[in-house]
Amino acid sequence: MEKVSIVVQPRDVTGSRAARRLRKSGLIPGVLYGHGNAATMFAVDPHTLRTALSTGAGTHAVLAVTVEGHKKAHNAIIKDMELDRVKSTLTHLDLQEIRLDETIETTVAVSFEGEAKGVKAGGMLDESTREVTIRGLVTAIPEHLTLDISELDMNETAKVSDLVVPEGIEVLNETDEVLCSVLPPRKIEEEAEEGIEGEEVVEAVEGAEPEIVGRGEKEEAEA
Repeated sequence: MEKVSIVVQPRDVTGSRAARRLRKSGLIPGVLYGHGNAATMFAVDPHTLRTALSTGAGTHAVLAVTVEGHKKAHNAIIKDMELDRVKSTLTHLDLQEIRLDETIETTVAVSFEGEAKGVKAGGMLDESTREVTIRGLVTAIPEHLTLDISELDMNETAKVSDLVVPEGIEVLNETDEVLCSVLPPRKIEEEAEEGIEGEEVVEAVEGAEPEIVGRGEKEEAEA
């Protein structure tokens, strides 16, 4: 895992209004915490953050965070990133201070490499999950794990046990958990038909007139 330096601005005013003002001015509010230290509120320029996360380690990089006006750099990792639901832009950043000899648990992506043999024969790759939870030294956490699926044939599955895991890294998922499989054409058609039938049922339910309790009795009385 790479260590990347980043400089952030201190912020004294907290609360949702202050955060909105920061975002309007083009900054992202954030907080740094960990190891029993008092939380440090900060703001960071989006371009600065984007540059720091553009290394090979991506969002798993160890950040050497320096607050403007202070000399000490804090080693930290990204704990949480809040995104705007509509614009998908970053609205808040949580950084967790760590020691470089510390063991952590985190989620990393699984990268499928190659074209499955079964897909070439007309099947479809069905991805069950694209991430796993791992444990290891903070400096050894990879950006992602790789799974070569080029030899995966029709009706075959690739599991967690098939992952290429770097030395010193432990995958915490069950070894028999399925990551992906190749479905034959007939299975694909069956699932597509089931999906269409399900949509028809939903449409029928939505189009049905709701029964009003007591309406029948009222109509009989009126008659």
